[in-house]
Amino acid sequence: QVQLVESGGGLAQAGDSLRLSCVDGGRTFSTFTMGWFRQVPGKERDFVAAIAWSGDRTIYGNSVKGRFTVSRDNSKNTLYLQMNSLKPEDTAVYFCAARNPRNMGMWYDSSAYDYWGQGTQVTVSS
Repeated sequence: QVQLVESGGGLAQAGDSLRLSCVDGGRTFSTFTMGWFRQVPGKERDFVAAIAWSGDRTIYGNSVKGRFTVSRDNSKNTLYLQMNSLKPEDTAVYFCAARNPRNMGMWYDSSAYDYWGQGTQVTVSS
């Protein structure tokens, strides 16, 4: 069973850095493509980044390219999102998600993910 728990959110100022973590309490973390999405009230959930099960491939949303880095440590069942040069528009609830290998959906599509964490709030002030 997949159980995703995010942490590391909080308050930051523009230009600051934060690192989010997502721990999977299950036993199948190393087989899943993992993704990060974010959502603000009244809007759809937006793609942030994703990483292959092996860690050898990553993709990013256009708004975070060059500033955010996704990584994973399969020995610790943990997914990370290093967020640098934060902007006020990065303010959102950030969710990690796991994509079952049998799911053929695109990595940037939230419907391609089978399991979700509860989210962690990131607030960036100007």
